[in-house]
Amino acid sequence: MKSLLVCTALACLVMASSAHAQEAPPPSDQAKRVEDLVERAAALVNQHGRAAFAEFRKRDSEWWHGNTYLFAYDDHLNVLLNPAFPKREGTNVHGEKDANGKLFHDEFLKVVQAKGAGWVDYMFPKPGQTEPSHKWSYVKTIKIDGTAGLIGAGFFPE
Repeated sequence: MKSLLVCTALACLVMASSAHAQEAPPPSDQAKRVEDLVERAAALVNQHGRAAFAEFRKRDSEWWHGNTYLFAYDDHLNVLLNPAFPKREGTNVHGEKDANGKLFHDEFLKVVQAKGAGWVDYMFPKPGQTEPSHKWSYVKTIKIDGTAGLIGAGFFPE
């Protein structure tokens, strides 16, 4: 009986912690700007396809400023756009983990397939650093020249 009570208590704790898991960053101007950026970029890609990527590659533009830049993957997690890390383009990021073991690229795909758009948090180094920091990315489903994919951008909460 005692072990049953312990198991029940543990189950309640696990369920309570899952219920409080955060699905989006706390409301902030930074989060709103990233979400708006991705929504506008998705509309542009849906309309113009890969041709829109040329605009997204311009540093110090409305599309790439400071630590915020757009990235795009197809529905197999092949990197189609990553102006901050151009060597990643043409690679497949399926199965890559963050410092805590989270398959965050795979999570991007799950979110857009399940909800069309949403937030994913993970650990990622800030530009010029090697130690990972907490990062939030907003991702949205898109059609890139008729192929399913996703576009996203992220920020480091301060």
